[in-house]
Amino acid sequence: MDAPASGPERSPQHDEVGSGARAFVDWIVVVAVALTVAFLVRGFVLAHFVVEGSSMDTTLATGDRVFVNKLSYRLHDPNRGDVVVLHQINGATERDLIKRVIALPGETIEMTNCEVRITEPGAADSRVLSEPYLDFDVISSTCGGDFGPEAVPEDHVFVMGDNRSGSADSRSPSVGPVSYDDLVGRAFVVFWPQSSWHWL
Repeated sequence: MDAPASGPERSPQHDEVGSGARAFVDWIVVVAVALTVAFLVRGFVLAHFVVEGSSMDTTLATGDRVFVNKLSYRLHDPNRGDVVVLHQINGATERDLIKRVIALPGETIEMTNCEVRITEPGAADSRVLSEPYLDFDVISSTCGGDFGPEAVPEDHVFVMGDNRSGSADSRSPSVGPVSYDDLVGRAFVVFWPQSSWHWL
């Protein structure tokens, strides 16, 4: 009885080349997917920002690196107390600033003797804003001077630095109330240097 016909035999060397090629393709796919995810995350979800200057002392210091959630304000409106990164265009100059949201749309804000007062829409009287994040060893007795009252337009927020006497913020005509469209996102953690790690 004749033996059944069989196909050409594959050499061990041929199998090794085939498995090596498949492994190489697998790695290419993994790297491509990882780069795509990283690009999408950086472009639409997460960014990092390096702090420069003393306007947020002592919450943030020069050289601190923070992660910024770029999705936050696509999902909800800004909240009072949020630390935000905003994009400012002033003539031919563009820059990113990091400040804290102090007043919300429709509110009226004023400051006298370093005390911030907020009048909410429909309220007859203002109230003193509690600000536990401020370091009164940093803030001078002037806090940059009195201002207001000033109304915050719709779809805008009024931002200030935690170092009130050393911050260019919404009190300045060159910055003013910040449009929602100019908010890059909410800074939520200092991740570097390790000694400065903390939630915001």
